[in-house]
Amino acid sequence: MGSNQQSESPEENELLIAQDEISANLIADLSRLISETRSSIAVAVDSSLSHLYWRVGNRIHKDALHQERAEYAKRILHTLSAKLTAEYGRGWSERNLAYMVRFAETFSDPEILHTLCAKLSWSHFKKIIYLEDPLKRRFYAEMCRAEQWSTRTLQKMLDGMLYERTALSKKPDELIQQELQQLSSKDRVSPDLVFKDPYILDFLGLSDHYYEKDLEDAILRELEQFLLELGDGFAFLARQKRIQLDNVDYYIDLLFYHRGLNRLVAIDLKLGDFKPEYKGQMELYLRWLSKHERRPQEAEPLGIILCAGKKQELVELLELGQSGIHVAEYLTELPSRELLQQKLHHALQQAKQRNITPRQALPDNEDSK
Repeated sequence: MGSNQQSESPEENELLIAQDEISANLIADLSRLISETRSSIAVAVDSSLSHLYWRVGNRIHKDALHQERAEYAKRILHTLSAKLTAEYGRGWSERNLAYMVRFAETFSDPEILHTLCAKLSWSHFKKIIYLEDPLKRRFYAEMCRAEQWSTRTLQKMLDGMLYERTALSKKPDELIQQELQQLSSKDRVSPDLVFKDPYILDFLGLSDHYYEKDLEDAILRELEQFLLELGDGFAFLARQKRIQLDNVDYYIDLLFYHRGLNRLVAIDLKLGDFKPEYKGQMELYLRWLSKHERRPQEAEPLGIILCAGKKQELVELLELGQSGIHVAEYLTELPSRELLQQKLHHALQQAKQRNITPRQALPDNEDSK
């Protein structure tokens, strides 16, 4: 007995296949549109909330708390919290109102606020506003915006004292302000914003006694963690990069490229304290890279000499910044937060007292072209 079901023609099969492909593509496109719209709505809501909280805080500060006693301010916040909570529900506690007042006090420039609110959530701002140093606040706010840090990443950077470890923090306040303004207005990072001192390499798992090759092997083994410690924008290019001059071979320990700086970055690893002869060695590497590896659109290569220790007076006397060289210590064991804080605070105080001049800053993208 023959079946009543008729077999489909080749044309019908092709039509069904085409319909399936169209359906799959359509679903993918619609899913993408919905996801993108949801994300943009979430960003818009965050931005609107931050603007609202700033306006609320600004109004309270100007109309009720300005130049008043602390006890009076506390009573005002208590009264306002009770009224607003009764009217609008959760989110208007005394603590949150205090956050809003502090927010308005610390970010008083509406233009800067508008730019930051487009990228930072209210949770970001709450982690920043109680930092006492205004330059430090501005640094974290601009880095959050430029590198799109999550609140978790921001907290990690705060815990790791990123600002105090940047080369930028050792500069005079005027230079810090200039570089942060460049980051804000042009999204332009400088080497002083990128390079750190010290670098914390506790994840390498090195014992008390090791050789340079052990250090290099450990870095390559934990390359992902090393890139995170270097910071955003670094890409690994080569290990033991061979260069040849007059039939003599030289080797660059590690070679990276930094997208934001648009430069090659050579890293030389040293076990002991920094020595003056390391400068000439790195200058040789950088000049060779400039001549043979640098592309026309790239800025001049930079170098990082990572040492177990350094004498600051010696480093400054050699004016390494003029050669595009940054010397930094590395720590293979994570010190306590208190000890690290003391070490960085001492370094910052010494740098400020020496009144480092602008000519010692590492060359930026435009100056080096």
